[in-house]
Amino acid sequence: MTEQSAPQLKHAKHEYTNALIHESSPYLQQHAHNPVNWRPWGEEAFALARLQDKPIFLSIGYSTCHWCHVMEHESFEDTAVAEVLNRYFIAIKVDREERPDIDAVYMHAAQMINGSGGWPLNLLLTPDKKPFYAATYLPKHGRFGRPGLIELAERIGEMWRQDRDRIEKSAESIGTAVADSIAMAAPGALDAGLVDSAWQETARGFDVSHSGFGDAPKFPTAQRLLFLLRYGTLKQQPEAITMVENTLIAMQRGGIHDQLGGGFHRYSTDANWLLPHFEKMLYDQAMLMMAYTEGWQATGNASFAATARDIAEYLLRDMRDQGGAFYSAEDADSEGVEGKFYVWTAAEIQAALGKQAHDFMQAYGVEAGGNFVDEATHQKTGANILHRSGPVELAAFATARKQLMAIRDKRIRPFRDDKILTDWNGLTIAALAQTGRLLGEPRYVQAAGEAADFILGHLRSKSGELLHRWRAGHAAIAGQLEDYTAMVWGLTELYEAGFESRWLAEALELNKIMLRRFKGKDGGFYLTADSDELIARPMEIFDSALPSGNAVAMHNLLRLSRLTGDGELAAEAAAVADHFAGIAKRAPSGVLHLLSAVLMADSKSREIVLAGDKHSDAANKMLALIQQHYRPNTVVLWHDKQIEQIAPFTRGQKNRHGTVTAYVCENFQCNLPVASVADLKALLHQDSKK
Repeated sequence: MTEQSAPQLKHAKHEYTNALIHESSPYLQQHAHNPVNWRPWGEEAFALARLQDKPIFLSIGYSTCHWCHVMEHESFEDTAVAEVLNRYFIAIKVDREERPDIDAVYMHAAQMINGSGGWPLNLLLTPDKKPFYAATYLPKHGRFGRPGLIELAERIGEMWRQDRDRIEKSAESIGTAVADSIAMAAPGALDAGLVDSAWQETARGFDVSHSGFGDAPKFPTAQRLLFLLRYGTLKQQPEAITMVENTLIAMQRGGIHDQLGGGFHRYSTDANWLLPHFEKMLYDQAMLMMAYTEGWQATGNASFAATARDIAEYLLRDMRDQGGAFYSAEDADSEGVEGKFYVWTAAEIQAALGKQAHDFMQAYGVEAGGNFVDEATHQKTGANILHRSGPVELAAFATARKQLMAIRDKRIRPFRDDKILTDWNGLTIAALAQTGRLLGEPRYVQAAGEAADFILGHLRSKSGELLHRWRAGHAAIAGQLEDYTAMVWGLTELYEAGFESRWLAEALELNKIMLRRFKGKDGGFYLTADSDELIARPMEIFDSALPSGNAVAMHNLLRLSRLTGDGELAAEAAAVADHFAGIAKRAPSGVLHLLSAVLMADSKSREIVLAGDKHSDAANKMLALIQQHYRPNTVVLWHDKQIEQIAPFTRGQKNRHGTVTAYVCENFQCNLPVASVADLKALLHQDSKK
């Protein structure tokens, strides 16, 4: 190795150890024994690049990324690759889940350079962080027109020495373009008619054969389903509800759904939801739990409630830290093979189930020769992905599934990324609180509260600001926009699930910090509180695997405005919509969660205040009535002294004659109070016809 590898240490168990050994991220630790002399992102690495006059090799990924594992095994564990990288570059590794801001900036750069992106994301930068080359997966040597890492490193290394001006001019141009374009804004007055355009554009992409949207690979994209549920309900468009219902059915029957252990895999590599990419992400579980819960409420399809419970039980069993918060992800691979933990041969099923095997195999699509087609070779492997080949209910074959689960539990499990992220936990808190409230599962609400207490107790600075990541007893990394928006969402759902005033107070406090730290001058919110570490300060509006932070912020602002009667929060929500009006007009289906908030703002709101003994039978009956139908534009408060301070419009809205009393308001104009379930039912029915 070269002199630049001097910090590498030789251990008894590991031949090489680099600076990542001191990092908390499981992804970075996975690379801590590579011969590549990786360093974490930080000024020390960039100062070294300037001192040694070298460009940066920046590699971004995450711990459960399949192709990140492939590239590590092929290249970063290879001493020949390491020798070239260490000779010509300062190598930096970034966990995109720990640093979504770094990922956002350089993914944007990659998309500008190549027209696309993905992970692993590999870039070459000047020592002042400006990119001049970007690629995703790179093989060790070039093949099929794809450049090889060794040849690329050698070529760029020579260019850096002999044609520096050309590289620096390119980097300057790209860096300027990134800085100019990444803070998205196209202000104007957002036309509410764009909601209809988004519906039409989304509907055209519906797969009538297999359900879902688009062709392979097919992603769940829960925020699309939530938009369609709201649109179908508030715009009285039953076709939108039908699309959601068919998609939820197809996904829950497919291989993308873990039929034994619960929860959902990341996406389907085929069009009919059979062959998944097997990693499981916490955020997918949270968003899909909400989609199935709201889908049940909107359609009455009992299987959706069962699937929402199925997701919740998976999280509580396999993804929960002893402190109450939730881990980030489970890998696709085990024993070096993608999906090995989850698939079955016909012989294994027969040996496990005996006489039940035939019926089970028919119901769950098990074939003698296997149904699992390898993504790379396109050949059947002899293994089977369990999926419901017909309308089999989740409760069917419960004993058989329990037997197979017991066998599966003895297998070597995929790697679990046990870091705790504030934003993904916020979404999970929201999902568990909502599902627990609507399905009558107090365990889920309790679990949501325990996770919230963990985040607020362990991932907050002394000044009250959020931190992003906790692992092994250590919290770090300043909270970013999505940490705040997701936690506000979760705490607001938690308030409505049990009416503990402290949750709403905490949501309002975090929302206040978000407005102070992330708000741009024209209404949008930046991803980071500052841009000192980056070449640009990102501002995002397009939905990806998750809804954008700006869209969630708009939803939160609207909901908090209606819960508190604070018109200034509604004005802040309108400013977000107007800030991105031009972008929404150009690509309405790319900003569905924003337009979902616009739809909510454009529809009449209903505020229901209940007063009295919230543990009484009358209270339970009133809440059951309110929750009986899908009412996306309704918020519910329970009157108490603290709520009077938080929502002054509730003052005087107290129980009458010692009985639970309901005040039903529309846009803060209230009807006369009612004190019986029958009167409340009549009032809700009357209001729904207006």
